[in-house]
Amino acid sequence: MPRDKTLSHEKVNRAIREEFLEKGFEGASVRSIGERAGMTSAGLYRHYPDKAAMFDSIVAPVINAIEQWASDHKKNAYEHVENRSDDSDLFAETFLDLIRDIIIPHKVEFRLLLTSSRGTKYENFVNDFVLSNQTEMMKMFGYLKSKGFPVKEISEEELHILLSAYLTACFEPVVHGFSDEQIEEHLSTVREFFLPGWRNLMGMQKEP
Repeated sequence: MPRDKTLSHEKVNRAIREEFLEKGFEGASVRSIGERAGMTSAGLYRHYPDKAAMFDSIVAPVINAIEQWASDHKKNAYEHVENRSDDSDLFAETFLDLIRDIIIPHKVEFRLLLTSSRGTKYENFVNDFVLSNQTEMMKMFGYLKSKGFPVKEISEEELHILLSAYLTACFEPVVHGFSDEQIEEHLSTVREFFLPGWRNLMGMQKEP
């Protein structure tokens, strides 16, 4: 690698982001990335072994952060129920916080993941994420029911549709390049629209 490894690597990663955002993974080329970074393809291969590794280096960190957040969120939710916390605690942290805490600071990387990953192992990320959360929510519904909450009956197919709509609503402002301020306004609207429905499904809807 060149002498100034850090500076050179940052330049390469910037070129990778620009190329994939503009052309998607399938349309991007190592040669074009090299030109953007001001180096030959051979020089680029000293940083990454192939195009897939280049894409992976950009999106894998944000995916790992999302998975860690989801794991912590699940643990916190079960603790709130076990401790019979006020139901507002169970919803104090939602996917909207995932957007604020993890995704907004990595908007470019997340946008790449959602819009430019066709042809990579990440191309079904949203559907896979929905399925993972669908499984966990069905488990949570069963747990809440065992604790005496009047959980509403819902099929996995229905829950899949609701989760798909919810997560799409959460992710869309990032896909469309909204500013941080616009995303915050959007998330407030999403919360007002979806939260009463989730409370109702989980048997936590407060009486008027």
